[in-house]
Amino acid sequence: MPLRLTFRDDLAAASRPLAGIWACSGSPLVAEIMAGAGMDWMLIDMEHSPNSLESVLAQLQAVAAHPVAPVVRVPIGDVVTIKQVLDLGAQNILVPMISSADEAREVVEAVRYPPRGRRGVGSALARSARWNRVDDYLQDTDRYVSLFVQVETMAGVDAAGEIAAVDGVDGVFVGPSDLAASMGLIGQQTHPEVTAAVLRAFDDIGVTGTPFGVNAFDPAVAQSYADAGASFLLVGADVALLARGSEALAARWIPASDQAKRASY
Repeated sequence: MPLRLTFRDDLAAASRPLAGIWACSGSPLVAEIMAGAGMDWMLIDMEHSPNSLESVLAQLQAVAAHPVAPVVRVPIGDVVTIKQVLDLGAQNILVPMISSADEAREVVEAVRYPPRGRRGVGSALARSARWNRVDDYLQDTDRYVSLFVQVETMAGVDAAGEIAAVDGVDGVFVGPSDLAASMGLIGQQTHPEVTAAVLRAFDDIGVTGTPFGVNAFDPAVAQSYADAGASFLLVGADVALLARGSEALAARWIPASDQAKRASY
């Protein structure tokens, strides 16, 4: 039984930056709606969203009928958590808060089976290998799984090139929000010092040939990062689109005086 190509393969075949959307609602229905919108990839988030193993599984199943590439961000680079998410059938993993090459090597081990890694073996029981219906899954897991790590501290920026060079790291995603916080500029993702740090990380990662990406909801900022060589971008989120869209609808139809009264509730 064949599995979908990984996000690593999508990036290798792409002739332009791949645009993605954040799935934060925890809803399989919302994920399915977004999967049909035409985006290249989708980040199903377990770090800052109300997602459990069960809801991630339901979302993976909901988007499987669409060409969008689902990437699951685990809440922590823990070997047990990563094992469980991989066994759900996630083929693309993003691990947050990686600030050194040693930390990157640890999560590489978490996605690989022994003797090269520490992933527990349970393919006969798991959706990952379609309950042993995928030929040679255990022997050829690298073909079916891609690993991305997130650099989002100044220590991570300083080590970005070393992190990207770790064997088994398929891409590095730079997170400006936590990076800004680590620089004492919380909430200022587009501050010139923050964007300069992002671009420095890009330069160091680019030397290794490893793909790099970034989160940027402002279209102009996202385009500037694409122009700087980013090969994958997160350019929006389901909950943000819902919040801003519903606000715009209310602004169109609800008088400002009534809006002001409701603001006091």
